[in-house]
Amino acid sequence: MSKAASRRRFLQKAGSTAATFTILKAGSARTYSANETLNIVSIGAGGRAAGDIQEVASQNIVGLCDVDQARAADMFNRFPKAKKFKDYRVMLQEMASQIDAVIVGTPDHHHFHASMAAIRLGKHVYCEKPLTHSVWEARELTLAARAAGVATQMGNQAQATEQTRIVQEFVMDHAIGQIREAHIWTDRPSRGLFDEYWPQGVSRPTDAATVPASLDWDLWLGPAPERPYHSAYLPAKWRGWWDFGTGALGDIACHYFDPVFRALKLGAPTSVEASSTRVNTETYPVGSMITFHFPARGEMAPVKLVWYDGGLRPPRPAAIKQGDEMGTNGLMLIGDDDAVLMSDWNSWRMYPEERARQYGMPPVRLPRSAGHHQEWIDACKGGSPAGSNFDWAGPMTETILLGNVALRSQLREDLTKTRLEWDAAKLAFTNHSEANRFLRREYRNGWEV
Repeated sequence: MSKAASRRRFLQKAGSTAATFTILKAGSARTYSANETLNIVSIGAGGRAAGDIQEVASQNIVGLCDVDQARAADMFNRFPKAKKFKDYRVMLQEMASQIDAVIVGTPDHHHFHASMAAIRLGKHVYCEKPLTHSVWEARELTLAARAAGVATQMGNQAQATEQTRIVQEFVMDHAIGQIREAHIWTDRPSRGLFDEYWPQGVSRPTDAATVPASLDWDLWLGPAPERPYHSAYLPAKWRGWWDFGTGALGDIACHYFDPVFRALKLGAPTSVEASSTRVNTETYPVGSMITFHFPARGEMAPVKLVWYDGGLRPPRPAAIKQGDEMGTNGLMLIGDDDAVLMSDWNSWRMYPEERARQYGMPPVRLPRSAGHHQEWIDACKGGSPAGSNFDWAGPMTETILLGNVALRSQLREDLTKTRLEWDAAKLAFTNHSEANRFLRREYRNGWEV
């Protein structure tokens, strides 16, 4: 089936409660004056979506959709005039003429379908990170948003912070010389750090469970393969399951890769390689290390970027003394003469300390952000593109999710500990065709694209 034909089937009936309809042809969304307010609907009303809704509450919240009415209750009560739905396909169909912009705050496996549905209706889109569940979806969504001319933003709020600008200014000023290595680490998933811990490295539960009365389990599954309900999957725990989430990498990397990508002007990698604790077909490993290689960019040297999760951390550089805390989550750039820039996200510091005292802080060169959500609102009204618009967020998401492809590829013995060579233009690995099957996923009947 051609792409055009398959897209026409995109939002067809899925389950007995869904209405059958086809996505309308994409059109350019109109712009607004600064004093006008946008009519916004949110796909997702509990969890992270609730935070996004509150951030744009200066606009008109006209529709709210959530498959779990209990989890959505707070937002449903806060915006009593907003129309309420369980199925976002129905909401978009019934409210198409009333909507200017759409928030997508669902679990990862719905991001592509919900965002694409809005874009094909010519609506502006704010989608939580990571932008999509698969590499192929990130490419498709980027192209669709560009063609539709809509204002977009991915929910990696840290891109709008002062610290993201400071590290760029350090690098622009050649504060630590040529940079050839970057290291990024997180302790996620970690028990006790968050109220809702998600397990990884576990198998599918086998005991029977009753679906809560407030939850539409079939709609929650959406495009994911069918399986019985269990509390092991939600709320928040879905992040650790291959079918629903994107693991620790998907949860954190869109925040932590962003300043490194901007400062080092990174694009697509040339290769990706993964090593980890035991991999299974149900959940992400407990801990992993993923290495990306990037080519030279103008006068900037090739870069090796290494990601660590599950409590793994990079070796301590000579410039950082044994007593200095490297933190459970952090970013580190290694420059000439072993000079280091390191951040725990609250601030960037230069090492060795004597060099830091001599240098001080870089000159301010970049404009500061009005705020992550405000960037999107301004862009919807005809302002400059938001900082993490899909032309930026899409390619970065592709790179991040290549790490998960490398992890998944370890299920095949012939791909274990193999460096996968990447051709971004062809959206394919050139040395292992079998790994390419993990670049996209199959959708449940009724949710095909």
